[in-house]
Amino acid sequence: MNKTAIMGFGNPCRSDDGVGCYVIEELKKQVGEDNEQITIFDMGTSAFEVLFNLKGHDRIIIVDAVVNSGEPDGTLYKLPASEINAAIQDDPMVFLHSLKWDQALSYAKKILRDEYPENIEVYLISVSNIRLDVTLSETVKSAGDKVIELISKDLLVTS
Repeated sequence: MNKTAIMGFGNPCRSDDGVGCYVIEELKKQVGEDNEQITIFDMGTSAFEVLFNLKGHDRIIIVDAVVNSGEPDGTLYKLPASEINAAIQDDPMVFLHSLKWDQALSYAKKILRDEYPENIEVYLISVSNIRLDVTLSETVKSAGDKVIELISKDLLVTS
């Protein structure tokens, strides 16, 4: 039985930067709290200790906002494995409350060693508004809903 970890990154107090947190909150409603095949992690505020909980997962799905992409807000990216692997750093500089997806994977690779899963997917949503605000713009929320739909369909196919 394959086990999937879904990790939502971002700061829900910084407007559109919280889209990753929005996506995982909505997925929690669909998946439920006691699903043995899918674990959902909020990487917004307690990111570092979550990395140790990735042990035993065969697959990781990450959702995060990307600022300054040069594309309109709500533009959705799904990174190919080659770009994900290229983003992993040997020793990234991090601040415990601002861990980014590529830094998290770098540390997860060190922590999990031989148990680090090869099946990793990253969804990034282009944003420009990261001001102090607890609401998402409609454009970014719509992109988050699209990611929820894509992940939900994918999980139904693979489970």
